[in-house]
Amino acid sequence: MQQFLVEPVQQFAGANTRIKKPTEIAFFSYDNNHKLKPLDNESLRYYYPPFFNVPGHQDSRFPVDLSKGYDSFRQRDDSGDEHLDGLLDTLVEAEKRSGRKTEVDLVTWRGMMTRILTAPYELEDGFEMNATCFQLRLITPCTRYIEENHAYKAASKEAQKARFSRNRGPPQDMAMYWGYKFETLSLLNKPWGETTREEIEGREDEVVDNYAQYCSICRTEIGGASMVIGGEVDGVLGYKPDDPQAPARWVELKTSKQPEHERDRWVLDKKLLKFWAQSFLLNVPTIVIGFRSRDGRLLNIDEISTQQIPSRIQQQGTYKWNGNICINFTGQFLDFLKQTIVGDGVWRIRREAKSAAIEVFKVEEKGTGNILTQNFIDHRNSLLAGEIAAALNSRGPA
Repeated sequence: MQQFLVEPVQQFAGANTRIKKPTEIAFFSYDNNHKLKPLDNESLRYYYPPFFNVPGHQDSRFPVDLSKGYDSFRQRDDSGDEHLDGLLDTLVEAEKRSGRKTEVDLVTWRGMMTRILTAPYELEDGFEMNATCFQLRLITPCTRYIEENHAYKAASKEAQKARFSRNRGPPQDMAMYWGYKFETLSLLNKPWGETTREEIEGREDEVVDNYAQYCSICRTEIGGASMVIGGEVDGVLGYKPDDPQAPARWVELKTSKQPEHERDRWVLDKKLLKFWAQSFLLNVPTIVIGFRSRDGRLLNIDEISTQQIPSRIQQQGTYKWNGNICINFTGQFLDFLKQTIVGDGVWRIRREAKSAAIEVFKVEEKGTGNILTQNFIDHRNSLLAGEIAAALNSRGPA
């Protein structure tokens, strides 16, 4: 077993780690039945805030009750283990179209990278991930594929439900619904110019569901580690640029209780760590927070710049965290993973709650532990066979 010490966090202060701006290399949609559609914009949605405290706009429905429609919520069963399936199957299609293989050190979901990036300050909750190192290429080292350990995820969800039931706040399912309701109120299925006024003003009465999703797949680098990260993006402001190098226009939507006391502000500043990390990793420039009352009434909306959150916390935060320390830690930890996860088999990446260290150890000597889809394995083996044949042909006859 190998260990990487997270504490003391000040060991990661100092010089800034080199980072490369995330650039989209592929994307996919889950449709209204949660069917995967690689390289398809079907579920892309467009940010247009609800009418709220607009001068001259009088409407007795506001503030909106975010609980409205809960009984008709079309909720997807997410208890199954989806591994990296959608991400990998989309990479297969992208590589077939481009004719180029994606050469990086790591491939994972944004959620896993968020856990790593926030690890210096997220002490209460642990995590477990599975990792495998697949396909030793002819020249460069293998790529590590990292997913959440499904059994740990399921146990954590049950523990979280128990904590919610002990608190004075809303039930967990209702609090989750408020977030989806805010998304429904804030997004359009088509660009604004193609949307009728009736559709815009009728969003409050739409049936809320979480089947459809739009996911962006980005390539980025932190320190010496190159990676591909896939994650859901809530919406886009106006339009999605055709040029992946153009400034991103993504919008991340969140809900949070309106701060009333010092404790509330502390909780919000702690949430901002995760909000910042999630958006930073996929180059989402804008976060929109819908502030609600304790009973789920939408009170106001705040649009904040992802880039400005760390300095805001340093200047006036009640829960102090440092974005540079998070990035420096991540760069060093990813280098550690590159050195540790080598060769065949499956590894566990584990941090127990309140632990000062992250452990990495092997759990299977052979195989990939179902982390990879058979479609992806077959595709990459086919590419490898082509590389070998090309290398042999380049030598000429014996």
